Formats: sequence, structure tokens, C-alpha cells
Amino acid sequence: MVVRFTSFVIAFTLVFLMINGPAMAHTGEGYGGGFVAGFTHPILGWDHVAAMVAVGLWGAFLGAPAIWILPVVFPLVMAFGAVAGIVGIPVPAVETGIALSAVVLGLMIVFAVKPPIWVSAVLVGAFAIFHGYAHGTELPATVNAFAYAVGFVISTGLLHLIGIAFGLLVKWPAGRVAVRGAGGLISLAGVAFLTGMA
Repeated sequence: MVVRFTSFVIAFTLVFLMINGPAMAHTGEGYGGGFVAGFTHPILGWDHVAAMVAVGLWGAFLGAPAIWILPVVFPLVMAFGAVAGIVGIPVPAVETGIALSAVVLGLMIVFAVKPPIWVSAVLVGAFAIFHGYAHGTELPATVNAFAYAVGFVISTGLLHLIGIAFGLLVKWPAGRVAVRGAGGLISLAGVAFLTGMA
């Protein structure tokens, strides 16, 4: 049942990404439409996609309880970051923090870093603030903020599920190599975001 649901989520997300053209997450332009705007914001920004998939991957790599704690911590803290962005509380270096989240989380997977769960949760939560802040500051003026927030939290959860589904391959030796390789790709993507190459 879980495998079928995860397969459905992956297929749905891939189809959705193929239907929509590429877009940067931080253009400053709104998509309009409340829930739809919130839902599309994370999945149309590759910097968000990389970090959110990494959270799921790392959680799966760490195993229980991290496999469910990290994907819960991220959207919860992200919601607080979004509120900070909506009300205009200044947070420095947001784009740098988003790019670094992919770099750092990718490296955690590559090097099979297994800190205590509270350290993992704090690290993931710290990066979630930057992602949430970006969502909050880019809230289109014409949309319902609650519907927008529900949309980006749901799409974030789906991206985490994709990471978890792929991360479950760590049960096999070849899968462990594949997961660590994916972490490397995520980290390289983060470097590209950080240096402006992507």
C-alpha cells in the first residue's frame, strides 16, 4: 500500500513537472490562485526541489525515527518562516541559505553523516526558515494567504515523500550507493545555485 501510494506521488509529480515549463522559484512574481500558487511555488523552483527531496532522502538514510521526524519538522518550521516573510521580519541571506541547504543536506547524505536526531532536526529546521521565508515574501497580493500556505506545505510534503521513496533503496548495497550519489548531485546543484550557475 505504501509502495503504491509512493509510486503514485512520484508519477503525479513527474507528470506535473513535465506539463509545466521550468520557472525560477524566486523571480518575485506571483502565480495567482491561492492554493495553486502555493502548491506550484516549491516544485517549480529547482533550489526548493533539491533541498526538500534531500530532507526525505536523509531521513530515509538515517532510518527511524528520522524518516518521519525530519519531513514533519521541515514544513512546520517552514510555516513560521513564511509568516516572518509575510509580516516583513528581516531575515538575511535568504537565497544563500536556500542554496546552502542543498549543499549541506546533500553532503550529509554523501558522507553518511548520522548525528543525533535533535541535531538533524535543528539543521533541517534552520534551513526550513529560509525556504518558508522565500514562500512568504513571494505571496501574491491577490491570493488567500491560508490557501497559499496549505498549497506549499502539501507540495513540500510530496517532495519529501519522493526523497523518502528513493531513500528506501538504502536497504540494498547498490541502493545505498545510488542514494549517496543522489546526495552528491543535490550538493552539486546547491553549489550551482550558490554560484549563480543555475
